Amino acid sequence: MKKYPLGEFEEIVLLTVGVLYDEAYGVAIKDEIEKRLERRVSVGALQAALRRMETKGYLSARQGEATRTRGGKRKKYFTITALGKRALEHSKEVRLGLWNDIPGLALDL
Repeated sequence: MKKYPLGEFEEIVLLTVGVLYDEAYGVAIKDEIEKRLERRVSVGALQAALRRMETKGYLSARQGEATRTRGGKRKKYFTITALGKRALEHSKEVRLGLWNDIPGLALDL
């Protein structure tokens, strides 16, 4: 089992939560990923990833205030936890290690 199990999409979501900081809620996360990656994101896939990462302890959530424009519904805001930060750092180290270990000639095409 991996030290910090984190799939590619989960990593993107976690990084996006960090980018959005205090404004990281479902629709904002979806919009930011689609804008930056030029890739469609289904609401279901995003919600599943957010739940998984909450369960893993990588994210914490808090409820925002109910608003009239949302019909009284409250937004659920996400924040990266200390464990989530460690998972991201581990992922970054692994990726950088791989990049650094590629012989220069291997990329000379």
